Amino acid sequence: MSTTLRTPDAIRSEVQNRYGQIAAENLEKAVASSCCGPSNSGSSCCSPESDSSCGSPLYLGEDLTALPEAAVASSRGCGNPQAIAALQTGEIVLDLGSGGGLDVLLAARQVGPTGFVYGVDMTDKMLELARTNAAKIGATNVEFRKGELESLPLADNSVDVIISNCVVNLTPEKTDALAEAYRVLKPGGRLAISDIVVDGDLSGFPVSEEQIRVGLSWAGCIAGALTIDQFTTLLAGAGFQEIDIEIQHRYNLDDFLGELPAELKNLAPDVVQELVGRFTSSAVRAKKGN
Repeated sequence: MSTTLRTPDAIRSEVQNRYGQIAAENLEKAVASSCCGPSNSGSSCCSPESDSSCGSPLYLGEDLTALPEAAVASSRGCGNPQAIAALQTGEIVLDLGSGGGLDVLLAARQVGPTGFVYGVDMTDKMLELARTNAAKIGATNVEFRKGELESLPLADNSVDVIISNCVVNLTPEKTDALAEAYRVLKPGGRLAISDIVVDGDLSGFPVSEEQIRVGLSWAGCIAGALTIDQFTTLLAGAGFQEIDIEIQHRYNLDDFLGELPAELKNLAPDVVQELVGRFTSSAVRAKKGN
């Protein structure tokens, strides 16, 4: 197994390629269909009767019925930031790595016409898909901008809430990304994101942490996951207060079989299970001081 860690540019390229392919597949669906309203059920929108791509268990508490199917089908999150952000009417929200627009459109409902939601993504195809999805439902309180987490295209002190779904783990330069998140938040603003987080560390295995991370996929949200202690330290270093990281789901072997390289799969089953069990989907909350 190679122990040469990937460069930031190589990681971004890997992530862009994967999510660009996902977007391209769903753009065909989005362009070919039109969305339906809550009382006009159709195959182009998500409903309780739709296929599994429209019934993500991560969003069981959300009403997906009037959203374009392509918005939901393109989502590759690890949680539901809507459930942890407690968005209020009139708030200005930023979604980091907004993808096909699912969380932006859900947030736009919650903040209402007096609020506004920005989505930032670095992948052109995802931005095209998100704008197509927003247009289908006539969302006027949203805007999608191209940018990277390490250099957000928003002004200082401009948003009330930052959300994201399994995105911070994708950036190779997390210190810069969290500093940017802090910069654009208004005083008293809050961060409420879902992310893959390592509980404890990745020591004590027959292979090193470096080998584990090199063997895993960055685009699959695993290789770049921070530990709880690392995430807490970086958030505090950026200036955040009231930091809380809550484990919501601990992964098992079935969750990871598609991501584990042969070198890790070939370890003893109990060792592999212990390894994957250290990866969690967690709610990360923090605030910017007044």
